[in-house]
Amino acid sequence: MRIYLDCIGCFVRQALDAARHATDDEQIHKEVLRRVLRMAGELDLSLSPPAIGQQIHRLIRELTGNDDPYRQAKCRFNNLALRLYPDLRKRIISSSSPLETAIRLAIAGNIIDLGVKTSILENEIEGVIRDCLTADFDSLAVKAFGDAVSKAERVLYLADNAGEIVLDRLLIEQLPVEKVTVAVKGSPVINDATMEDALLAGLPRIVEVIDNGSDAPGTILETCSETFRGRFEDADLIVAKGQGNYETLSDVDKKIFFILKVKCPVIARELGCEIGRMILQKSRAFSDIGELVKEAE
Repeated sequence: MRIYLDCIGCFVRQALDAARHATDDEQIHKEVLRRVLRMAGELDLSLSPPAIGQQIHRLIRELTGNDDPYRQAKCRFNNLALRLYPDLRKRIISSSSPLETAIRLAIAGNIIDLGVKTSILENEIEGVIRDCLTADFDSLAVKAFGDAVSKAERVLYLADNAGEIVLDRLLIEQLPVEKVTVAVKGSPVINDATMEDALLAGLPRIVEVIDNGSDAPGTILETCSETFRGRFEDADLIVAKGQGNYETLSDVDKKIFFILKVKCPVIARELGCEIGRMILQKSRAFSDIGELVKEAE
């Protein structure tokens, strides 16, 4: 997915947010803004938004000397999700459709995205979970996803954010875990999940977890490690969580299911839906399992 003009304002806002997470030094905040505004004037609009996000966050880490500006926020959201996990797991087990309930919860977790929003309150997350559990959702989409997983021998699950990764575990537990490998970011960027977050979520106890060798807030294959690219190529099915993975992989010729909550007008326009929509959507390469429906709340 290419950059839209509407993305530019978001880049500037995100840069200032990240600079403020990284340091209290206002002079550095000003320098970050000056550099990002110059960068915006020279944008290659054919790139994906996460490609620019990667450049911006590298700049901020360089100017501030802070390798992980969102560390405290990530810990807070991980701890919140871990507190919610036991009750949510019970809800899945008692559900008439455990896979569908787990998908709903994984989508709800996608609200924990500090690249899109400056801050997220804990009660907001709990409200989104309640909404996602009761919103309309097409059972055909869930069946198509389940069928695709059952046919695949190697499933690569691309995690998105810290905190969210705990709710991803709820979905992963409903999959044949012996087939599943989870991939996290190679190093910190925004509040994206890294190996540290996967360990806190307990994922290595149930599946193989790898990192992609990249610091992009999405999956830009050319910036990922050779090892990860090999695993991506060998996978029969990719499960891609979040907007950043949609932005970077929507044009890739690979069987991918995108799972996300639409949180910005650009993504809403790209998908032809309203903000707030829950998305479970196949990639264009998925021609053998029929039409998959995007379902609105």
